Amino acid sequence: MNIEEKIFKKEKLNRKKLIKYGFKKQGEVYKYSKKFMNDNFRADIYINENGNVIGKVYDLEMEEEYTNFRIEDAIGEFVNTVKEEYIKILNEIKDNCFEKEYFIYEQSNKIAGMIYEKYKVTPEFLWEKFPNYGVFKNKRSGKWFGIIMNIDKSKIIPEEKGEIEILNVKLDDEVEKYLKQKGIYPSYHLSKKSWVSIILDDTLPDEKIMNLVNISFENSDIKGEWIVPANPKYYDVINAFNNTDTITWKQSNNIMNGDIVYLYVAKPYSAIMFKCEVLETNIPYKYKNKYLSIKNVMKIKLLKKYKQNEFTFEKLNECGIKAVRGPRSVTSNLSKELNRKK
Repeated sequence: MNIEEKIFKKEKLNRKKLIKYGFKKQGEVYKYSKKFMNDNFRADIYINENGNVIGKVYDLEMEEEYTNFRIEDAIGEFVNTVKEEYIKILNEIKDNCFEKEYFIYEQSNKIAGMIYEKYKVTPEFLWEKFPNYGVFKNKRSGKWFGIIMNIDKSKIIPEEKGEIEILNVKLDDEVEKYLKQKGIYPSYHLSKKSWVSIILDDTLPDEKIMNLVNISFENSDIKGEWIVPANPKYYDVINAFNNTDTITWKQSNNIMNGDIVYLYVAKPYSAIMFKCEVLETNIPYKYKNKYLSIKNVMKIKLLKKYKQNEFTFEKLNECGIKAVRGPRSVTSNLSKELNRKK
């Protein structure tokens, strides 16, 4: 990989900025020239419509192209200075005429954009050793639902070589079904029982890939379950759902859209009496008195009512809940009981 390929590897050309920066259109390419090293050298930079960059450096005193700085093991202060000054020119062009992209290949960046549009999730680059590996995490559960990696194609197809980018998605029980489709392979790096690898070379259309991303997201989307205390002395929660199935409630920072909230009504009831789904969070709401301070509320929808004697404090105790002083997560034992069909 040459100098230009390394610098512009993950950059996308913004053609509108080229002319403004000083490039001139010459047929199907844009050309920019700049003298450096006290005007003893000139860099000629050519960029085509696809954003591919070709650069040449000329020694103006010798009136010939200078290529010593491209020799991998070249040593010497002078040749290194030429290389540094040339790289500086390329980086200025990159900063002014290109836009940063997450990944190397076009389909990879399109899929990353579609993931952000739907889930508002951007890739996280977690490893210094693998700087181009981008992980997509579910905001609610913190679990991965995708990872884009640049690897050698031989890791997926042994008889072929060359750099590619792949997307791993978690399909669980549907893995075998999708492995029969062209462009989908047993997972590289992650469990082959649950994950598959998709080569991002347009073999599969974006829409089909996003269908698999959606399956993977659902597999990662473990909803939170919370017990939230409600004091009937300050709010008539018992009758709150008489005329509507949707109300607003003080929000805990950890609760997210789609989570399940169980309202624990304090004395004299001392029991979980309502199961609700969180429809919306982070709704601004300012309220304060000597008992309560509210900055944000959430919108919750009633899913189920429980009888007062079903989930009393004593029952919660048996399931590992020793106190309900504020919003807290539900134990696995209690979750099974609350969701048991009757």
